Amino acid sequence: MSNLLTRTLTGAVFVLIVIGSIIWKQYLFSIVFFAVTVIGQIEFYKLIRSDHWNPNTFSGIIMGSVLFITSALVANFYVSPYILLINFPVVFSFFIAELFSRSPNPFMDIASTLLGVIYIALPFSLLNFFFNPLLYVDSYYEEILLGFFSILWISDSAAYLVGSSLGKHPLFKRISPKKTWEGSIGGLLFGLLSAYIFSLFFDLFNLQEWFIFALIIIVFATLGDLTESMLKRSIGIKDSGKILPGHGGILDRFDGALIAIPFTFIYLLIIL
Repeated sequence: MSNLLTRTLTGAVFVLIVIGSIIWKQYLFSIVFFAVTVIGQIEFYKLIRSDHWNPNTFSGIIMGSVLFITSALVANFYVSPYILLINFPVVFSFFIAELFSRSPNPFMDIASTLLGVIYIALPFSLLNFFFNPLLYVDSYYEEILLGFFSILWISDSAAYLVGSSLGKHPLFKRISPKKTWEGSIGGLLFGLLSAYIFSLFFDLFNLQEWFIFALIIIVFATLGDLTESMLKRSIGIKDSGKILPGHGGILDRFDGALIAIPFTFIYLLIIL
């Protein structure tokens, strides 16, 4: 099977799972992305460890899981938002635990472990609130997440196709020589087009707000993609994992989203 066909089939299945979970039930979406969070953290810690860091994978996954689960419970209105406070003692208990680790570089271990929580678990945890950023009772805005992922994926696919066929001018040669300005502009135009189409069917935002929404996603997803490229280039690897045939790992699939999610969430808090 050709790489393009493998990539297409894997992408189609993955899109169906994500979109299906958004449309069906919010808690199902949380379950799917809890698995994505754990796998993503495992991939990240493997990458970091290969670069002579020594993160505590188990502790990192525990902290990330607690953060994600408490966020999901609050977003689904199962518990009070005060439950989020439990994340503070969980994180600082890890500092105390390092007293007994006998590691020669305990704070390097703490830093690399917490980085996996901040870089991966925190953005994915915020996704739980995209359905209802201000936690209004009986409100459920599935169009926010549908728009977020549609714009993200359409702009990314367009950037890849336009860049592959027309790309000549590197966007950031030192970090990612294959990314071009032509591809980025193509991704931007198709992303804005998809935002326009969403504005025709969903009136939660007006056209201007949909365009700003798309711009934030596209710009910061591009920076997120470059960020992961910087990480992989610094340790000399091509893919973060092999769980998604044709795409690599979870981090390869969501590299742009990781940076785009926090900035998009702030925008949602401002306009809603």
